[in-house]
Amino acid sequence: MLKITAGVEGMRCGMCEAHVNDAVRKAFPVKKVASSHTKNQTIILSEQPIDEQALRDAIGVTGYRVTSFTSAPYEKKGLFGAFHK
Repeated sequence: MLKITAGVEGMRCGMCEAHVNDAVRKAFPVKKVASSHTKNQTIILSEQPIDEQALRDAIGVTGYRVTSFTSAPYEKKGLFGAFHK
């Protein structure tokens, strides 16, 4: 599982977050996506790698701009996360 963090410029409210989330879900087979207009970021959990330019294009169509992109391995944390090895 991968955790992709994208900085997104232009989100101002919860509806903006929903537009970005919907764009990501339509473009990629993701497990989870969550955006925050206060943090100016979108966090994506995915089984497959996501191409940075493809993500920029998918979000760009909605009128927002990706300002940063990082991808790192993700392991579920918490009480039950320890049992999924």
